[in-house]
Amino acid sequence: MKKNLFFLIIFLTCISVYGQTTQTAVQPNVTTNATPGKIQWMSLEQAYNAIKTEPRKILIDVYTGWCGWCKVMDKNTFTDPKVVEYVNKKYYAVKLDAEQKEDIILGEKKYSYVQQGAGGYHEAAAGLLGGKMSYPTIVYLDEKFNMIQPVAGYQDAKQFHQIVTFFGDNFYRNTDWNKFQAETYAKQYGGENSVPAKQ
Repeated sequence: MKKNLFFLIIFLTCISVYGQTTQTAVQPNVTTNATPGKIQWMSLEQAYNAIKTEPRKILIDVYTGWCGWCKVMDKNTFTDPKVVEYVNKKYYAVKLDAEQKEDIILGEKKYSYVQQGAGGYHEAAAGLLGGKMSYPTIVYLDEKFNMIQPVAGYQDAKQFHQIVTFFGDNFYRNTDWNKFQAETYAKQYGGENSVPAKQ
C-alpha cells in the first residue's frame, strides 16, 4: 500500500504540529448529534482533534453533491447495521465534500476551496486523493493521521464491511488482502466472500 506523496506534502505541516496545537480537543465520545443506528459522522477538524484524546483510525468519505453512487452508499452501505456498529466502534467517521467552499483548519494549516473554471475542488480533498478526484473514495488514516490507503469506487455493505475490518483490526499490516478476504474474514466475522478492495 503506497503512501501518496501528494498527500504527505499537503498534510506534512499539520502532522508536524499535531502535538503542538492549542485548540481544545473535541471530546470523542460526545454524541449530541448522534442518532441511534446511524454512523456518527464528524468533520475533519473534529476527527483531527479527537485522536489527540482518544486515538482511533479515521475513515473519510470523500464525496460530492452530484455523485450518484455516493448517494447510494449513503442510503444502503452506511445504514447497514453491521457497518454502523463496526465503524462507530473502531473509527472516527468523516464526511468531506470535495467541493465545499468552507476552509478546513488542521493545526496551523488552512486548506481552502480552489476555483477552477466553472467549478473547483477543496485542497484537503485533493491532498487526500492525491489529485485523483474520483467519487466516492473512502480514505483510511491511522491513529496518527497518516495515510493507510484510499479506496475508490462504490462498495456495497458486504464489501465495505470487509474493507473496514481489514484496516480497522490491523490485518493490513501483516495479511495479504486476498488471503484475508478468502479465509480470515469468514472466520473472524462470519461473512461471505465478496469483490476485492481496489488496491
